[in-house]
Amino acid sequence: MIRLAANLSMLFTEHEFLDRFVAAAEAGFRGVEYLFPYAYTPEALRAELDESGLEQVLFNLPPGDWEAGERGLASLPGREAEFRDSVVEALRYAEALGCSRVHAMAGLLPMDADGRAQEDVRAAHHTSYVTNLRFAAREAAKLDREVLIEPINTRDMPGFFLSHQDQAMAVLKEVGEPNLRLQFDLYHCQIMEGDLTHHLERQFPRIGHVQVAGVPQRHEPDVGEVHYPALFARLEALGYGGWVGCEYCPAGGTREGLGWGRAYGLTDSHGATQGR
Repeated sequence: MIRLAANLSMLFTEHEFLDRFVAAAEAGFRGVEYLFPYAYTPEALRAELDESGLEQVLFNLPPGDWEAGERGLASLPGREAEFRDSVVEALRYAEALGCSRVHAMAGLLPMDADGRAQEDVRAAHHTSYVTNLRFAAREAAKLDREVLIEPINTRDMPGFFLSHQDQAMAVLKEVGEPNLRLQFDLYHCQIMEGDLTHHLERQFPRIGHVQVAGVPQRHEPDVGEVHYPALFARLEALGYGGWVGCEYCPAGGTREGLGWGRAYGLTDSHGATQGR
């Protein structure tokens, strides 16, 4: 059965952040994810989860200086100590929030004037990435938690170190920790590679979390070139028991665009299914 989680960094932005938990629950979601929890205390977030009856299913490790354009620390040479501190902080929140998985964003490559990264620079990032992920996975395993890695498309995030599925699968194999798993975002994969069903089937044993959005504009999943009902059916047939994170930008109001989720349990607070 498909279980949908609302990404509160992108959905219900009509509300202040802490008010989005109740809004998500009233719309029928039973799980939530978001980019980062660190602007709030674990106690404040735990209270919102308890009040709304929601499960925290995912968030990211601290990404470095987000406002300055940094997009993760995991592959950045020379930032290993900062990355290790970020692992400790993320796991502290994960314990408080009952969250079983955290995402370690890979970070950006330095690009030359032609928008390319030199091979020796890429190799240095790879070495740091593998070392850092092995540390993160082993620390997370002590608390029975998973660490996820996610290929992100380089149109939305130019220079992101991890951008292809084969690259991610090779990293998982090299790190060799069973609790290091793949965050499979169908939106990013479609933009970079397509062939979604094939990728889903081939990588399924290592998938720890799935995310969706319409392609190409990252609106609701029923808008654009991807036929999500078929992919959801394949996920169910494969026996996927995890969450599907709704990480998209509503074309209008969040509630007005939830009609696509009626087949997957989205309802309003009175039990009526959402219309579109």
